[in-house]
This record gives sequence, C-alpha cells and structure tokens, in this order.
Amino acid sequence: MQYATITGWGKCVPPATLTNHDLSTFIETSDEWIKPRTGISQRHISHVDTSELASVAAQRALAAAGIDGSELDMIILATASPDTLIPNIASTVQANVGATCAAFDINAACSGFLYGLGLGSAQIKSGQCKKVLVIGAERLSFYLDWSRRETAVLFGDGAGAVVLEATDEAIGILGYELNNDPAGRDILKAGFGTAMDRFNAASLDFYIEFNGQEIFKRAIAGMGKLSKKVLEKCDTSIDDIDWVIPHQANERIIDTLISRMKIPKEKAIVNIANYGNTSAATIPIAICDALEQGKIKPGQTILSCAFGAGLTSAAALIKWGDRVTPINESDAELPPCDKTGIELVSKAVKHFCG
Repeated sequence: MQYATITGWGKCVPPATLTNHDLSTFIETSDEWIKPRTGISQRHISHVDTSELASVAAQRALAAAGIDGSELDMIILATASPDTLIPNIASTVQANVGATCAAFDINAACSGFLYGLGLGSAQIKSGQCKKVLVIGAERLSFYLDWSRRETAVLFGDGAGAVVLEATDEAIGILGYELNNDPAGRDILKAGFGTAMDRFNAASLDFYIEFNGQEIFKRAIAGMGKLSKKVLEKCDTSIDDIDWVIPHQANERIIDTLISRMKIPKEKAIVNIANYGNTSAATIPIAICDALEQGKIKPGQTILSCAFGAGLTSAAALIKWGDRVTPINESDAELPPCDKTGIELVSKAVKHFCG
C-alpha cells in the first residue's frame, strides 16, 4: 500500500506588518482589547499578489524536499483570495516552478489546506501520482473593511506549502476527514462573485462578514467532531498524539477545542500572535514554524484540524517521517517592499474609514 508522506515544506510571509497599535490609529481598538480576545499581536500585509506568496512558499518546499518542479505530478492550491478567478493561480505557480502537470485551485476557505492534503494523499494512495505539491495561500487584507473592528483585527496575509511523496512505509497522511455544513454558510462570507451587480459601483464594497459567536460554537464542534472521527478511523488515541496543529483563527477557539478534547495546551502549536488568521495558510505556516523551532521530531504523530466558511471542516492524522531538516535551501524571495503595513492599507482605510 502506498502512503503520502511530507518530504518538503516552505512558508512565505510578506515583510510588512500591522500591529495592534497600528490598528488603533484608525479604528477604535487597542492591544489590550485585541490580544485577550484573539491572541493576535500583529498580522502581515502583502505588497504582492497571492500567487507570488504561493510561488515563493512552493519553491522553498521543493528545495526542502530536494526535488525539481518538473518532477511534480500535481499542484493543489488552496485559496479564497486568488489574483484571478480565471485562470486559476495554481497555473501561475506551476509556471514559476517549472512544472508540467495537473494544477488547480480549491476554495474550502480556512479548511482549504487540509482539503488539499487529503486530495493529494488520495491521488498518491491510488497510484495516480507520486509527487504532489499542496499550497495554502491568502491575501485576505484585500477583503477587509478596515472600519469593522470585528474583522479588521483578525486577518493577515501569507502562504505555506508542503511536498507529498509516495512511500511504502506507514508514515505521512494516515487518514483524513472532510465535511461541509451548508446550513451555516451565511454566517461567514465575502460578497464577491457573479451575484454582484457589476454595473453598480456600490457592489464593489464587498468585505468579510461573520457572526463571531456562532462561528465560535460551530468551529469547536466541527473540528472536534472530525478530529474524533479521524482518530477512530486510524485506531489512535488522544494519548498517542504528540502535537496538535489547529487552524489559527482565534486562540480562544484553540484553547476551548483542546480543553474539550482533553489535550494538554503544551501539545498545541499556536503561532497566531505573529500572523493573525491567514485562512488556508495557517496550518502549513504553523508546520514550518514548528519544524524551524525543533518541535517536530521524527516519527511523531500530529493531529491537524480546521474550520472555515461553507461551513467547511477538516482533520488529518499525520505520522512524521525521518527528516525534519530541509535537503536544500531555496533563494526564492519576494520583491522588496518599501512601505509599512499602515502605508499598504492606507488607500483602503481612507475608503472605508473616511
């Protein structure tokens, strides 16, 4: 039987940041209000398109795996904030890494990376593919109404990627679960799409909308349910878990989730303070951070779960392989940025805040 194991990883976060103090200069908020409620101290603001963030993360992941883009059989790019709807931006990444394979975008919002991980794993287990690149990339700052404190403080930009490769060893993606609850699809949305009246300028004022209390409850229920399901499927107990890498939406959600699952807080990878919610990118960025910090060790068992608009939810059980350091380092970099986070959002702030 073939398994899909993670052999390469890479992240890309833009250099400009927007701190909680920065936000307080144009909306009524403060670090004292934001940090206790969300766990967030800052978020990164991109000066480039989502595909550029994704391409750099992809090149770094390929280098870490020690393979060339031409060896890939498939590219799956999870995003809710692509540069263009037509064509997909996986094709942009494909061109940038020199791949000649299937390439497509998926939109499962914050669960997108785990959806991609599951799909990529299935392609490898079926024998259809040997090497798959899975990316989560977002530029959510594009969607924000900076006058709305409830969303303006939460989201950031970034990308992360992993390479999946076929192996005969029982390692890698041991199992995954995907689900969607359409009954709640209206509690988290951004009104961009063909439902817009393209001839009405007011329709261009789209932004992320959500019902925070309802999302809080449904996120914990959705991630908890699928986490339990994937553990049962893989005949694995909570005690067998070395690390939990949850979607980084809100530290309160993470705390409540792991408490209800009876998982010690020290087993949770939490990096939301530095990035905010980067949607599909949160989990691959967290994987990269955990590896850089030496937390993930060979052979460890990792539970990852996510929840997002749709309402999507996902969980995956991963047994890490032998290697926790990159084979090669990529010299891929974003173009220089000569603006601060405040300067990058200033036009949007003026539009929404006056």
